[in-house]
Amino acid sequence: MSSMRNAVQRRNHKERSQPEERAKWGILEKHKDYSLRAKDFNEKKKRLRQLRQKALDRNEDEFSFSMLSTESNRGLKIGRPGNKPLSMDVVKLLKTQDVGYVRTMLQVERKKRRRLEEEVVLQDNERKVKKGRHMVFVGDKDEQKGFRADEWVGTWDADSLDKVRSWPRKDESVMEEMHDLDEVTLSNKARREQETELLAQREERVLKKRRARAQQGRVAYLAGVKARERELMIAELELEKQRARMHGTAGGVNKNGVRFKVRERKR
Repeated sequence: MSSMRNAVQRRNHKERSQPEERAKWGILEKHKDYSLRAKDFNEKKKRLRQLRQKALDRNEDEFSFSMLSTESNRGLKIGRPGNKPLSMDVVKLLKTQDVGYVRTMLQVERKKRRRLEEEVVLQDNERKVKKGRHMVFVGDKDEQKGFRADEWVGTWDADSLDKVRSWPRKDESVMEEMHDLDEVTLSNKARREQETELLAQREERVLKKRRARAQQGRVAYLAGVKARERELMIAELELEKQRARMHGTAGGVNKNGVRFKVRERKR
């Protein structure tokens, strides 16, 4: 019978909504909302009952060192500061010492910045230095067109003219030919020279990369030094303003938020 009862469609249950005349009070509270509110209310009431019982069971002779540094006024706990306010003369002296320390650190950062800027500029100038060029003057344009650098220099290797090194002369090649070296020895010597040149080029590339990384680190460190120098300058300026206000030689803002300016007597 229960299965037949479940097979028949029943009327859907609908909760009552908030009437239109009470729509200004918000959504109508349902039973689940009331259950949560009642549960929270009962928990608070239970906590208050426990605290009340704890206050009744409290020992009147109980002592705590916090009682020496705090007071109570009509049940409200009022804390007392443990330190005493400093006098105006002592505060002025401390401000003076702070300014001296800030100025000392500012000088240190300035020297560091100048040294780093010189290193960065020198490194940049080394990169911009161009290779030296050998200039030869000729008589006219025809002689310029027919000019051959290898013949004028007297070298047997025309490809080595663009390289920054001493040019091998023809007489040196003659001296080398006098040793009666065979073809195998010459080929081995050329291969060794080529390997040496490739190794030198590889070392030069590695050195350039190291210099570039060092330059990048130096530039980043310089940016940090500049930022610290800027912060110290701001701190020095702020301390100077505070000292001026304490000595009464500069304006400020009173407790009402009104700006004022100290007017000096005309001389």
